[in-house]
Amino acid sequence: MSAKTKIVVLRMKELIYTGIFIGLAVLLVVLFLAMFRNKKTEETDASVTSGYIPGVYTASLALNGQNLDVEVTVDPNAITGIRLVNLDESVTTMYPLMEPTLESLAVQILEKQSTEGITYTDSAKYTSYILLQAIQSALNKALPQEG
Repeated sequence: MSAKTKIVVLRMKELIYTGIFIGLAVLLVVLFLAMFRNKKTEETDASVTSGYIPGVYTASLALNGQNLDVEVTVDPNAITGIRLVNLDESVTTMYPLMEPTLESLAVQILEKQSTEGITYTDSAKYTSYILLQAIQSALNKALPQEG
């Protein structure tokens, strides 16, 4: 067996350029993968969550000639507040369950982020029903319109 030694001469300059080009190629491939993967996941996330148009939305209730507004505040992904607006002293006297019922409903709605599955007492059944209808009406205004 003859051992012939082959000597390969590489210039340092060529090694450096080759290393830089390989590094840039790997970086470019990683960036392309990251860009396209993130874009697809953002599109699917947007289609899964319906979301709201941020703002303050109101729905009116007419109680014995008095107008009462239920105000619902929403962020893009959550209901952030529910309160009564234009609450007259005569309305609070005539309907004493209005404020405590709304506070009870608001706590549950803010926790569940939905008007589905809300519980209420039998003594405030009709008041709760009217308030839930007004809240749902305001929330429907906050939903993005398709088409």
